Amino acid sequence: MKLTQNVLIIILAVISLSGCWSSKEIEELGLIIGTAIDLETEGEADDWESGIANGNIFRLTNQLITAETANNATNGGQSQVRAYKNITETGDAVLPALRNMILRIDKRAFGEHAKVVVIGEELARGYNLKQVLDFFRREQEMRPSTLIVIAKGSASKTLESAEPTVIPAIQLVEMIQGMERTTKILTPTPIAKIEGQLNSGNSFLIQTVATDNNDRKLTGAAMIDGNTKTLRAFLNDTETEGVTWIKGEGKGGLVRSSDEEASQPIVYESLSMKSKIKPSVKGDSISFTVKIETEGRIGEHWDIGGKAFDSKYMKRAEKATEKEIERLVKSVLEKTQGEYKMDVLGFGRSLQISYPQVWNKVKDNWDETFSEIPVDFSINVSIKEMGTSG
Repeated sequence: MKLTQNVLIIILAVISLSGCWSSKEIEELGLIIGTAIDLETEGEADDWESGIANGNIFRLTNQLITAETANNATNGGQSQVRAYKNITETGDAVLPALRNMILRIDKRAFGEHAKVVVIGEELARGYNLKQVLDFFRREQEMRPSTLIVIAKGSASKTLESAEPTVIPAIQLVEMIQGMERTTKILTPTPIAKIEGQLNSGNSFLIQTVATDNNDRKLTGAAMIDGNTKTLRAFLNDTETEGVTWIKGEGKGGLVRSSDEEASQPIVYESLSMKSKIKPSVKGDSISFTVKIETEGRIGEHWDIGGKAFDSKYMKRAEKATEKEIERLVKSVLEKTQGEYKMDVLGFGRSLQISYPQVWNKVKDNWDETFSEIPVDFSINVSIKEMGTSG
C-alpha cells in the first residue's frame, strides 16, 4: 500500500532524527501504533495481577514499530521478518497489563503515534466501555484522534497479517478513510468523540471490523446501549448504508436500483448528500420527518438500446434511486427502533435541540419512547451529471 509505505517512511524518519534524545534511546524506542483489548476467560489464577482466581482478565496486545521493523518494511521486507511487532500480556486492568509488558520487551513503549484501539466483541458485550476506555482517556501520550473500533470476535486477530510488509493497525485506519467513497463505512469515532457519547446517556454506533484468515474487513456497525454502555447488537453493511443516509454524513457512495421499464440495473453515484431530522410535537405526541437530499450522477447503466439519458429515463432513474434509499433507511429503522428499541440514529439529539423542555421529560426512558414514535421520510434525488457515455 502506497500510503502505508509513506507512513512508514515518516515514522522511520522521526525515530532516526537526532535531537534531545540520545541515539541509544531512539534505538530502544517502540512506537505503539495500535492496541487490541480482549476478555480472557480461560486464564490461570497466576495470570491475575491481583491473584483473584476463577475470574476474567484482560488480554492486551500492543502493535509496535521499532527502528528494526521500520527499516525492514521500507527496504522491501523479508518473508520471515514482519514490519511490526505484537506484544501481548494479561492483567485485571489495562495498566497492569501494560506494566507486565515491561517484563517481555526491550523497547520503551511510546504511545503518541497510536492510530487505533480495537475492542473485542466479548469484552464490549460484558463491560461498560467507560471502564474499558478509562485508561486511554486518561493517558497523556494517547492522541485524541486515536480511533475506536469494535471487533467481531477477537480484537487481537485484527492486528495480525499474513503479509510481512502490511502493518494491520495502519491498514485498518486507511480502510476507515474509505468512507469518502462508500456509505457502508461510518464516520470515524476518535477517543475525543467517544468521551461525549459515553457521557450523553444516548445510544450510539461504532465501526465494526471482522477478520478472516488474517485479512481485515470493515463490516457494519456496533450498537452501544446508552444506559449500560455495552454492545447490544450489530448492524450489517446494508443497514449501515441506511444509517449514513439518515444522518447525511456520507461524502460519496453508490445506490444500485433497477429501471423497471428496461429491466436493467442502474448504479447511482452520490456526489453530495444532506439530511435533516425534523421533530414535531403536538401535545404529548412526538413525530419525526427525515428529509434527505442528494445530487449525483449515473455511475453505470446497462440500457444499451435507446436513449439512456433522455429526460424520461432520467426521471425514472431518480425515482428508482429514491425508492432504494427509502428501502435502506426503513430497513435500519425497523431494526433499531422496532427490534432493539435503540435510538442510535440521532433522533433524540434533534428533539433535544428543537424542544429541550419536551426532551427533559422523556430523556430518562428515551429508547423505549423512541420505539413507539412515527417516522416519515422525504427523499429527493437529483441527477446532475450524466457521465461520458450517451
